[in-house]
This record gives sequence, structure tokens and C-alpha cells, in this order.
Amino acid sequence: MKIKKIGARRILDSRKEPTIEISVKTEKGNFVSSAPSGKSRGRFEAKPYAKSLKEDISFLNGLETEFKKLRIEKFKDLKEVEGIINKKIGANSLFALEASILKALAAEQGQELWQFLSKGKPKKFPFPIGNAIGGGLHSSNKKPDFQEFLFISKSRKFFDRVFINKQAYKLAGKIIKAKTVNDEGAWQTSLDNEKILKIMDEVRCKVEERIGEEIEIGVDVAASTFFNGEFYNYKNKPQKLNRKEQINYISRLAEDYNIGYIEDPLEQEDFYGFSELKNKTRSLIVGDDLTVTNLIRLKKAFQNKCISALIVKPNQNGSLLKVKEICDYCKNKGIAIVFSHRSGETFDNTIADLSIAWKADFIKTGIFGEVREVKLNRIIEIEKLIE
Repeated sequence: MKIKKIGARRILDSRKEPTIEISVKTEKGNFVSSAPSGKSRGRFEAKPYAKSLKEDISFLNGLETEFKKLRIEKFKDLKEVEGIINKKIGANSLFALEASILKALAAEQGQELWQFLSKGKPKKFPFPIGNAIGGGLHSSNKKPDFQEFLFISKSRKFFDRVFINKQAYKLAGKIIKAKTVNDEGAWQTSLDNEKILKIMDEVRCKVEERIGEEIEIGVDVAASTFFNGEFYNYKNKPQKLNRKEQINYISRLAEDYNIGYIEDPLEQEDFYGFSELKNKTRSLIVGDDLTVTNLIRLKKAFQNKCISALIVKPNQNGSLLKVKEICDYCKNKGIAIVFSHRSGETFDNTIADLSIAWKADFIKTGIFGEVREVKLNRIIEIEKLIE
């Protein structure tokens, strides 16, 4: 495949903040991808732009001659792309560029993106993780302290999983009498963590009774956002917990409310604390800020027996070659893969295809909102295609 032209421009994400969109023109057409933006960012994740969005765009728009010399035929040829880039753009820009190139390569071979990146039909579809009630940095009132309260339908078909998550979301909104949503489309409330967990548990029981399908609840604690270097400072129902007390608190919540999924329960450098909590609970212990889609940190987490699942945010890393390597490592080590959106999203649905191609166990996209639903609808479309 020959690239005729690369075009980069500034667009606005779902929070009306600037991000990058990149188009790749070939004989088969024009292929476009864009990168999301995170508000809750791990300290160790890659920079979204080398120096600035403006400079990344300028650099990419000046590479027409270099890209015209390339012949790209397979996924591994992204090495040649990364050689030209030579770390002169950030992770957001590299992800959008490589996603556009892969879409063009798939079209060149008459395939869907997920088909181009995998062998045969998918044997399973990821479970959608839906953010129903929000808090922390994603909510305007910064309440509650936990960042996300999640529903995870365990129905057989992906379409049904999405539908059940939506029913649970609507019921939760009615019970808390919610009037507004946060930047991920989750209900906003001033209730504290445990009151919300009681409501989530109530909703789960009612939905399971009505529909006859299992639904799980989860939380993204995002503990680094309220850790001050010594204590976890809870403001909504104030309490100050040290490391041991935080581990015991999260462990108790997991037991009391039958929480199946717990993300970032401790601050982003406490590998040993993650390991201790993992030994105290049957919940999935999920690394995000701890691991930031970085193979070195993932290996450290595995060696210390810290996590049972990993958040994969491609724009935290940029290189899709490295993202694939991370997914392969997780599969080899028995770590569940959770492909994830960001709070500032776009209409790009690349992560849906990646989650299918690279056999993710979960996909975290939110429940409502056009930029969230476009990812879910893409997987529903794929499910229909292979039936």
C-alpha cells in the first residue's frame, strides 16, 4: 500500500477540548482516526503531544515526502512508520496516525479492521463495562470520592449486555433522582460512596429479577486523585485513611456489596498494596494509573502479583505495536484485558475493533452519550456480521 497524503488537524473532543485528527489518503480512499483525551491521567503515562498539539500537527503535515516513499503491507510494517516519526510526536498523535494507517491497510485487503488484525471469526465478545454513577475528577461537584460506579452485564450476547447495562443505568438514575450527568455521561449525585453502592446493589437485584440475567457491579476508585502522599483523604463523608486502613476499607466494601471489579484501589506507586489487596478479595483488581498501558510497569505488576486485569488505553502509549505486545503478554500471563475510552472522547471507534481483534475480556466505554455508544454500536455491528 502506498500513502498519497497525510493530513493532521485540530478537532474538539466531547469536553470541547482540543485533540488531534489524522487522515491517511491512499488509492482506496481517505481514512480518518482521532485520539481521545484523559482528564484523570496517570503520572507515568506517555505525553499526549511531544511539545504541543500545534507542533505535532505541523510536524505530521510536513512528512508527505517521507510517507510517499513507504510501502506498508502488514501490521508489523508500523515499525517503518515509527522509524520515520522517531519519537517526534506524542502518544495521542501516534495512536491516531497508526489507527488511520491500519484502517487503510484493511480496506486495501477488502477487510474490516478487526479481520485484518486477527485470524478467523471472534470466539467471544468483550463484556461492556458501563459507568452509571460518577464522581471524582469527572464530576463538576467532585462528589463522591470514587470516580466511577459501574455495571457489567454478563448476558450471552453483546447486544443484550449493552441493553441490560442501559436498563440498570436508567433505574439507578431514577432512584437517586439524578438531574445531570458528568463528562462521561454518568449520573451526578452528592451521595457518598457507600450509599451509592447500596443503590447499585439494589439496582442489580431488581434488574436480575426482572430480566433473569446476571449483572455485576464495579468501581473505579481512582485512589491517586485523593491521596496526599500519606493519607487517603475522603471528603464526601470525611475520613482520613492510611495505607493499611485503605486496604481494609476497600476489602470490606468488596465483601459487603459483592463488588466484582475494583480499579485503582490504591495510589499509582503502591505495587505492594495492590498485591496485598488482591490476596484479600475475590474481586478483579484492575490496574490503570498503576500500569498506564506500559509494558515495563505491567511486568512489574505481574511479578509482584498486583493485578488480575489491566486497563488498555491505546493513546496512553501511542504505538499500536506496543499495545499488541501488551495484550499478548496479558494473554500469556492470565491477566484480563480491559480496553477503555477516555473522559474526553471522539466519534472514533477504533478501540471497538481492537478489542475484538486482540481478544479483550472487557470494553469500558460508558453507557450513554453518542461518543460512548459509537464504540458499543460498532461491536454490535460486528456481532451481527458474524452471526
